[in-house]
Amino acid sequence: MAPLRYSINVTLDGCCDHRGFKPDAELHLYAAETLARADGLLFGRVTYEMMESAWRQVDPLPDWMEEWMVPFARTIGAAKKYVVSSTLEHLDWNAQRLPAEHLERSVRELKEQSRTGLYAGGVRLPTALAELGLIDEYEFIVRPGIAGHGPTLFAGLSHRFDLKFVGLREFKSGAVALSYVPAS
Repeated sequence: MAPLRYSINVTLDGCCDHRGFKPDAELHLYAAETLARADGLLFGRVTYEMMESAWRQVDPLPDWMEEWMVPFARTIGAAKKYVVSSTLEHLDWNAQRLPAEHLERSVRELKEQSRTGLYAGGVRLPTALAELGLIDEYEFIVRPGIAGHGPTLFAGLSHRFDLKFVGLREFKSGAVALSYVPAS
């Protein structure tokens, strides 16, 4: 069974609001390379809609987008996406809906079909995936800043999860990618 990996950016104070980070060319390239290795991406509705609205249009380049962001935009655009939602009726952008009521079974089937693994993103969906024991690796990209606001990760977990440290990668910006696997 291929692994399900969860990766997210956080500030030093634990904020995972994407507006709390300054865009960074090295981290965008790292994210593009990471996503390119996945057989598919798992998102909840909110994350899917946010990513689609930001990264769908590349040609012509939107006013806000820097040229160095294009590889990430193209990679995420080409990736197969699975969206866990009971409210979205229409999906495109290379996406299909996974029924929320069958989350565990659907994700286990995707992991069995995957060759290289899957990546999950977002805030609420990963909490449900963690509760079900479906996440095989956690990557927290800790950004050097304090937001002082915003959502934090894994709010509402029913119990503590112990993790084992398995890797570190440092970036020129001062960000660090910390990788962990479930301890048990």
